[in-house]
Amino acid sequence: MSRPFLLVQLSDPHIGAAWDGVDSFARLAAAIDAVRALEESPDAVLVSGDLAEHAADQEYEQVRELLGRLDAPLYVLPGNHDDRDALHRHFGVPGEGGRPVQYATELGPLRLVVVDSTRPGEDRGELDHERLDWLDETLAEATSTPTVVAMHHPPLAVGIPAWDAIGLPAADRQALGEVLNHHPQVHRVVAGHVHRAIAAELGGRAVLSVPSTYVQGLLDFRATQLQLSADPPGFAVHALVDGRLVSHIQPVRA
Repeated sequence: MSRPFLLVQLSDPHIGAAWDGVDSFARLAAAIDAVRALEESPDAVLVSGDLAEHAADQEYEQVRELLGRLDAPLYVLPGNHDDRDALHRHFGVPGEGGRPVQYATELGPLRLVVVDSTRPGEDRGELDHERLDWLDETLAEATSTPTVVAMHHPPLAVGIPAWDAIGLPAADRQALGEVLNHHPQVHRVVAGHVHRAIAAELGGRAVLSVPSTYVQGLLDFRATQLQLSADPPGFAVHALVDGRLVSHIQPVRA
């Protein structure tokens, strides 16, 4: 077996937040130390949204400072707490003029396609026809390369009312599933937002939301307001092993 290609996914650091008095900077620093402690260094790093709590320039500068400790190419996408223009300024991604942050990049044996699921000014997500058409066309450009599609809002109903209220609408999830059904090279759809590790399926493709590097959401199927749990922060390691993608969730000692 050849050495796996490793894509590390960090999510929802919320730098600048102090929910329940928890230090978001210290939590992200601990997650980055845990990545650095892996036996194999990552080949690329993805941060799947909510990098900052208030979308302030100082917060993004702190994120860049911490992520600079990882010696790997960095890819980011917006969450509902982020600002597209700010991500463009600080990380060089598309998004100037408030346009959606969407792009595709070749990571050697793996292709990463980033879709913007945010609806500026709101917590809930959105995938309109324009974004889905872009995704369909972009996926059609490389049909033989194993692909990861990344977004902030997971395209699934988690069963927790408080989270589902700020997720992707059912119609948008269905439309995304129709796109994915035409592209078997997509091995995984990955997301954040819900601060929990949750696995599902859409359009014949595996869907995975990953834990936050900050604080976690409580598993309560009756919750109508967001609640936090004592679960540890974590991150994902997506390993391409002999052409197949395997995803590991790694807890962090914060």
